[in-house]
Amino acid sequence: MPLRDTSADHAATDRTFQVDLRGLVDLLSHHLYSSPRVYLRELLQNAVDALTARHAVEPHGNFGIRLYADGKVVRVEDDGVGLTEADVHTFLATIGRSSKRAERIAEQRADFIGQFGIGLLSCFLVADEIHVLSRSARTPDAPAVEWRGRGDGSYTVRTLPASARPRPGTTVTLTPRADAGEWTRPQQVHALARHFGSLLRHPVTFEDGSGGPGAPVNPEPAPWARSFPTPGARSRALAAYGEEVFGFTPLDTIELDLPAVGLKGIACVLPEAVPAGRRHGHRVHVKGMLLSEQAEEILPDWAFFVRCVVDAESLRPTASRESLYEDDTLAAVRDALAERLREWIARAAASDPDLLGRFLQTHHLAVKSLAVHDDEILRMLLPWLPFETTDGHTTLDEFARTHRTVLVTSSVEEFRQVAAIASAAGLGVVNGGYTYDRELVHRTPEIRPEVTVADLDPATLTAHLDPVDRETELAAAPYLAQARDALAVFDCDVALRTFQPASAPALLVDSREARHERTRSRLAREQEGGLWGDILGALRQEAPRAQLILNQLNPLVRTAVTIDEPELARTSAEALYGQAVMLSRRPLRPAESSLINRSFLDLLAHALRKDS
Repeated sequence: MPLRDTSADHAATDRTFQVDLRGLVDLLSHHLYSSPRVYLRELLQNAVDALTARHAVEPHGNFGIRLYADGKVVRVEDDGVGLTEADVHTFLATIGRSSKRAERIAEQRADFIGQFGIGLLSCFLVADEIHVLSRSARTPDAPAVEWRGRGDGSYTVRTLPASARPRPGTTVTLTPRADAGEWTRPQQVHALARHFGSLLRHPVTFEDGSGGPGAPVNPEPAPWARSFPTPGARSRALAAYGEEVFGFTPLDTIELDLPAVGLKGIACVLPEAVPAGRRHGHRVHVKGMLLSEQAEEILPDWAFFVRCVVDAESLRPTASRESLYEDDTLAAVRDALAERLREWIARAAASDPDLLGRFLQTHHLAVKSLAVHDDEILRMLLPWLPFETTDGHTTLDEFARTHRTVLVTSSVEEFRQVAAIASAAGLGVVNGGYTYDRELVHRTPEIRPEVTVADLDPATLTAHLDPVDRETELAAAPYLAQARDALAVFDCDVALRTFQPASAPALLVDSREARHERTRSRLAREQEGGLWGDILGALRQEAPRAQLILNQLNPLVRTAVTIDEPELARTSAEALYGQAVMLSRRPLRPAESSLINRSFLDLLAHALRKDS
């Protein structure tokens, strides 16, 4: 299979590139095709292309494809347009070609799935010899043409009497190698044919040599291509097909139809939530032939709550024909399918609140990711989306009816710190620490202009805590001084206030940003004089301190502030700090873990000494 060097240097001698076909097949198997099983897809593609060309010549003909596998041979026979001897040399005897004739051939084959030559080479993945017998339908008295290609790169071509193949079409026969039984057993050939060709528009049958009638590979069209007596029957059929293909019962099915690119199919809404950003592969057929089961690129990233199966006319496959070529057409299809998903959400919001509720309960994170970037979805669904709030898990619409001023935290741990106290104080706080939540809450005024949204900071919360009277403050001053000294190592101030619920002995007001700033300040002090010290010193701000607020309404605190024994006062302050840190549910630093253990043991020892 030569490629000729046509150098114009008259002193040079023309040479021929020697193509190592076995090396080329090894390259195909390891780097182009995902599995040897694609040989059957390539044979089916060639047969479908031949039938497409035959229908152009005889539009009303009744043509089909027949598969045969008995464990000794694999045969694919079609009633297609067939090949002349010139076609055999054009398509089967040359690996690469760059000529005007080849370009014209490519234009003529634009409606076909694949190209005959390279695809046929995939058969060498399972066989050492390929036998092709073909007769052209374009010439009534055309002879039959036989081509035999071998794995060592040699081939023979000869013409035979027309009686060698009475009807036009092509038969490709493989004699599988012993190590290819996994892919060429009759049951496997039938399974592969159904896998790749279940949606083909031409009838395909399979025989296993047992003498029985041929089994249909694609007995009926895709459900979206069939008629049903009622819309309900159609919906059930689409859902049943989705369950058959994907193995789950869809929450709902969304019919997809893009006439501009000849795309039809369904999107199946997953019945269970999936991690944010986890993309599922989609089944994409091109002109009925399965191209890929893992085509992630057909939908945008935010649409991870559906899995699609589609059949398209105008999408371009890559060289391996196992994925889609990224071009303007694919981008337009992706945008159009995204719009279909938006329309489905809008219909559910407008006419099926039960379906919408089930969908949001399962896939609220996906919808939140969409609402962040899509104003229309934001307006439709933000009031319906669930959030964690001081009133429990509720929708923003319900929450905003009770709280005209909505406060939002920047992290989950900040919400945990303040939730009980904020609720008792009548403050409406939303946990903004989850993905997308804080950004979405801040957009609430766009659809509820009467609502005000603000970030919750320590000053806002402490402003709602009542001060103690002056006499109580003065009486507690010695204890507070001891407590501040004990907690100075944690950059923590101590204050005495009254707040509900009275069962909460202390509240730790601290933010992640404040802790980061204190860490940076400490590093700057430790690195003072060095390069890093100069850099960190330039970034240094007045490091904000954490604040441990003791609740005077709590009986334990009222007893603690009367302690006059210095060591016991320090230990009780450390214990109150440790308990407040654990209630905040943020990760403990090593020094805090040590403090909690030490204060517990010291209090236990004090109690035992007192009892004795």
